Amino acid sequence: MSRQGNRGTEGKKMLWYLPFISPSASMHLMNSELFTLTYGALVTQLCKDYENDEEVNKQLDKMGYNMGVRLIEDFLARSSVGRCHDFRETADVIAKVAFKMYLGITPSVTNWSPAGDEFSLILESNPLVDFVELPDNHNGLIYSNLLCGVLRGALEMVQMAVDVKFAQDTLRGDNVTEIRMKFIKRIEENIPVGDE
Repeated sequence: MSRQGNRGTEGKKMLWYLPFISPSASMHLMNSELFTLTYGALVTQLCKDYENDEEVNKQLDKMGYNMGVRLIEDFLARSSVGRCHDFRETADVIAKVAFKMYLGITPSVTNWSPAGDEFSLILESNPLVDFVELPDNHNGLIYSNLLCGVLRGALEMVQMAVDVKFAQDTLRGDNVTEIRMKFIKRIEENIPVGDE
């Protein structure tokens, strides 16, 4: 008897509690919220484990770097993006493809330096901070510093050394979140002698 009662609702279980646009869209919504909450728990634990915000910021950057080193392979496989020819093209791919693919947002690329080696990514909304308020005793915490590490690690794997840091953050009262990226140098591949 219980089998017959369950049979009619089996296919509708998921649609009952998720907002329905399409099955894949509703799963994406669920996954991004889960990621946001899990990330918040990670930052909270780091704040408990380390004595000051500077150490937490370093750990977030280090974790992000390790993620970026691994994430670049997935990005290149899924996006079908070829090699970028200059830093401007790299900036566009990061903003229009990578952020859209992994965070569901498209930051704007602005504030280019005259030399063309530095720019800003402006995030109108940052999904990592959806449910976050920084406590007063964590004024030095760069909550989303993981993103800087991810960008640095991923670009290093495609032979680009960059400096990435937050210039503005909505959690600190700024109107937007701004990530500043500066090209440092092209990393030469070290090919062992005879393997050319």
